[in-house]
Amino acid sequence: MPHELLAALFFQGGYNTAVVIIGAAALGAAGGAVGVFAMLRGRALVADAISHATLPGVALGFMAAYFLGYSGRSLFVLLGGAALSAAAAVFSINAIRRHTRLKEDAAVASVLGVFFGLGIALLSIVQGLPTAGQAGLDAFLLGSTAGIRLIDAAALAAAAVLTLLSLALVFKELRVAAFDPVYAQAHGLRPERADAILLVLVLIAVVLGLRTVGLVLAVALLVIAPAAARFWSDRLGIIVLVAAGLGASGAWLGASLSAAFSNLPAGATIVLVLFVLFVLSFIAGAARGVVPRYLRRMNGAVAP
Repeated sequence: MPHELLAALFFQGGYNTAVVIIGAAALGAAGGAVGVFAMLRGRALVADAISHATLPGVALGFMAAYFLGYSGRSLFVLLGGAALSAAAAVFSINAIRRHTRLKEDAAVASVLGVFFGLGIALLSIVQGLPTAGQAGLDAFLLGSTAGIRLIDAAALAAAAVLTLLSLALVFKELRVAAFDPVYAQAHGLRPERADAILLVLVLIAVVLGLRTVGLVLAVALLVIAPAAARFWSDRLGIIVLVAAGLGASGAWLGASLSAAFSNLPAGATIVLVLFVLFVLSFIAGAARGVVPRYLRRMNGAVAP
């Protein structure tokens, strides 16, 4: 098994496996970078609602394709349905916030529960169709890289790179809106527009991560790496780069472990690796890690 792990880590486990691992790393980088702004704007719970709200879209996408005579197992069909239902969830959350007196957390929790419950109900209908079990839809719950085709992995990686490029284009606007919305509005930058852009990027990152880590764990890509990156710097640009690097590293190592050990689910393994990176950052992070802070206090105590 160590040989298989090393082969996967250094992209020697076969062309398809290498492309899948590279795609997972690209998704990890995109999730980590976008997650920094989701964390700063307090949108982590919204990201969780978006991930759970993709389930009815996945099920409806499969059912629509099945009844129209197409392959319901097409990744693009399933992710398209997931994106539509996730967008509907975002619209519902914003509508509840604007037209009722409920706070955002109550709106998010309500939408999350309703959409996830609807998804479970639709999944039971899919089980009754004359197809093989759930038609592989269970892979969207906890993630799986085993069934990803070469063209799917390449498309996911390309979409992740485009997400990173889009984030770079709106970086200034998101940064100002995250730290000083009043200043942003005074200088012609609309915080509401920045929030809308951020939600779109979060939606894309969540939908892209479904096949890799699953809807249950997709939010981890947008939370753990940014939280770990916060221990390494106080500068936003560096935090974003570190979060992208940690997200890519965690996905790369997790996907490699899953490829080498077939009994390890990809999504859970990636999240566990990210958690290990978080613990290491908590201990050794240059800016806020426990050990560096302790050493700085000690040096200050003994300084003449």
